Amino acid sequence: MLNPVFSVNHMRHMTPLFYEVCHKLRAAIEARVQDGPAEVDMVGWMGRTALELMGQAGLGYSFDPLTADAADEFGEALKALMPTLAQGRGMHQYLPLYEAIVPPRWRRAVAERIPSPTLQRVMYLRDVVRRQSIKIYEEKKAALLKGDEALKMQVGEGKDLMSILLKANMEASEEDRLPEEELIGQMSTLTFAAMDTTSNALSLTLWRLAQSPAAQEKLRQEIFEAQEACVGGDVGFDDLVGLPYMDAVCRETLRLHVPAPFRFREAQRDIVLPLSEPVRGVDGKLMHQILVPKDTSVFVGIAASNTNKALWGDDAYEWKPERWLQPLPEAVMDAKIPGVYANLMTFWGGGRACIGFKFSQLEMKVVLAVLLSTFKFELSDKNVHWNLAGVMYPSVDREGNHPELPMKVTLLKRESARM
Repeated sequence: MLNPVFSVNHMRHMTPLFYEVCHKLRAAIEARVQDGPAEVDMVGWMGRTALELMGQAGLGYSFDPLTADAADEFGEALKALMPTLAQGRGMHQYLPLYEAIVPPRWRRAVAERIPSPTLQRVMYLRDVVRRQSIKIYEEKKAALLKGDEALKMQVGEGKDLMSILLKANMEASEEDRLPEEELIGQMSTLTFAAMDTTSNALSLTLWRLAQSPAAQEKLRQEIFEAQEACVGGDVGFDDLVGLPYMDAVCRETLRLHVPAPFRFREAQRDIVLPLSEPVRGVDGKLMHQILVPKDTSVFVGIAASNTNKALWGDDAYEWKPERWLQPLPEAVMDAKIPGVYANLMTFWGGGRACIGFKFSQLEMKVVLAVLLSTFKFELSDKNVHWNLAGVMYPSVDREGNHPELPMKVTLLKRESARM
């Protein structure tokens, strides 16, 4: 149902919209550095931009004009959700037990009486997201009932993910139709997943480029050349996705830094898991396969696969975009890693692979093309800590209470920037 929304043809059609949002981002940052280099919290701006891109292209809704100094309540709630959950220190592991003991109709009332500031904060953030999701859903549903002409007047012109999903659901038979509660939940999940992972992946990319000025300059010159070929305008979809060093920078960042590093799966039946290499058990015997009983929870180490020295070489833990400009090691190719993207597990694989990985890739490349052709990014004098959570996020405080990525941003003089 949703695959056409994330197809290459649809991404090509949505590229001008992506640029429109990113031009607003550029203007907002430029207004803050026009008098000279200034410190800018880039993770905040990346989050707001990712939300607006997902809003317009995914939901047909505009969340943020990217002009104010702070995001709206909905954007702030989405960005605060993962750091707040991380402060729970494993509290989520008790959720299955809670659901098994407390009847559904009592769960909210009981939870409100649990003296946990983190839990109360999570419930507040959940309420903010739900209120906004219901509002968007009702507006979209009303436009659908008015017909196609009303949809064309909305952001996204009715070609956004939510319009397609709602329209298909309304046309489905009674037994196949999803309840409204599930549609609203799906909308909240898709918005959060698309916003937090890609915005933090972009933050990681800018952080890495600030650490490697030579790589940043090389990418900038590639962008300049592509823009000149387009007579100084925005680089079109096909040319943008074809930029080799841009692609290498994105791939290498997503290889070394998995934005969502935790993946848990539960075995639906008894299964024998083959091993790529034998391991020695506690009894001293070599094992070539492992029995995984039904209902076993399995943690999949995506980062371990992406940085396996046996596959990627001794420099597997180093950020080297150049590795993607030459043939990959034979060990990588022979491993037949089942990921949907670049021999990596970053976007997962199989039937539950990330449906929006092409959306995410286009978003990263458009944002980088617009920002790097306008600004130079350097590290600030503040130490940045990357916090391991459901979605990795940066902070200045060691406790990770507040997502923040301060960077020194300088407005480029275009002619002097060309080498």
